[in-house]
Amino acid sequence: MVKRKTAIRIRKAHRYLGIFLGIQFLMWTISGMYFSWTDIDEIHGDHFRREEPLPRNFSGLMAASNMPDVDSISSLRLLSVAGAPHFWINKSELYNARTGEKRNGITAEEALVIADRFMSPELEVSEINRIESVDDHHEYRGRPLPAYEISYHSDNNLKAYVAVANGEFQTVRHRDWRWFDFLWMTHTMDYQGRDNFNTIVLRAFSLLGLITVFSGFLLWYTSSPSMRKWKKKLLTKKT
Repeated sequence: MVKRKTAIRIRKAHRYLGIFLGIQFLMWTISGMYFSWTDIDEIHGDHFRREEPLPRNFSGLMAASNMPDVDSISSLRLLSVAGAPHFWINKSELYNARTGEKRNGITAEEALVIADRFMSPELEVSEINRIESVDDHHEYRGRPLPAYEISYHSDNNLKAYVAVANGEFQTVRHRDWRWFDFLWMTHTMDYQGRDNFNTIVLRAFSLLGLITVFSGFLLWYTSSPSMRKWKKKLLTKKT
């Protein structure tokens, strides 16, 4: 039989652990329900975008090796920047593939043309801003900077992002994505990058959650009338 003082200690530990972990357990449940009931394509903003544009065909291009200031080429991509062919060389230099002109990034006007190629034609642009840096919690974190942030007239606070360096369309962000991002943060407990499942905080809460569950089982074992009757029967048979 468990002593009364021990049972009281178990009960207190279970109670206080439940209070301490309750909010996080609630967030895990709410976020899990949200993830299971939402369409991930809508979270990605696919309903705000056109179908994936077909690659453009270009002719009359210069040889990439003839571009000025290019000593060697380790990587090469042919990109369409507002309808004009460009070489993206060594992941750092942009050249007009017809004239050989070296570009120091794209213009805001070109970014609007690029965004229009990817975004739904019904959308109306409200403003465009160039962003040079973002913090760890910004919706555009982890992507090439600087970038053009293109805002649209929408109840969803819709924005699209285009990289300045090479004119590549990056991503779409809107209200539902931001909710998803917040709940994903509370689910993983990675309050910086969102996707690290090996944080000390998550490990600690998982371990404490396991202790809470086991303390609940132990509390039931020590206070259940059925278990008391069963233990009495065992003692009676032994005697």
